[in-house]
Amino acid sequence: MHRATRLLILFVLCVCLGKTAFAQAIPMASRTIIPSVFAGVSSVYTGLDSGRNLSVAAGLDIAFFPRARFEPALEYRAMYALDKGSVDSLKNNLGGIKLSTRYGHMVPYADLLAGRGETTYANGGYQVPQKLIFYTLSSSNVYSLGGGTDLQLAGHLMLKVDVQIQRYSSPVTVSGHLYSEVGTIGLVYMFHLRRTIL
Repeated sequence: MHRATRLLILFVLCVCLGKTAFAQAIPMASRTIIPSVFAGVSSVYTGLDSGRNLSVAAGLDIAFFPRARFEPALEYRAMYALDKGSVDSLKNNLGGIKLSTRYGHMVPYADLLAGRGETTYANGGYQVPQKLIFYTLSSSNVYSLGGGTDLQLAGHLMLKVDVQIQRYSSPVTVSGHLYSEVGTIGLVYMFHLRRTIL
């Protein structure tokens, strides 16, 4: 089984078990872990020529110490291109840390993520600079730095606005790297979020 698939299954199990555990009648003050899931649509500038994708992104967070001024969390997210564009398309699986704070109904945050990604080159492949070698696909480590804000809508539901800068290794660029820009709008469902803590 692929490593990314095993990681995704582990996170889904954590969410399912967390939902069951938090459903017990425990006072909110004693709950130190709050899981949430999110999904959205992403506009991606791939960083190669004029490459652009329309992608879907989804993931989950496990937040710790929800009453602290700055709330740390573990985050997992994945992205997959729906409209792959005419140059290249990106997909990835990332995990890392997130730090957020609360201002009324807004929850701004920053995150630092790492994982694996894949670049698929359109039109039969993309040429390595100054070589008669063409790549149709390349895989690499991915590093992502970003942030955004979640805005309370109703109950457990929040609106997510997110921006990420992601670094891929690439054999078809002079520098050997691609820097993609990803903007995402989506929805967040937070388990057992009380309005009184916002």
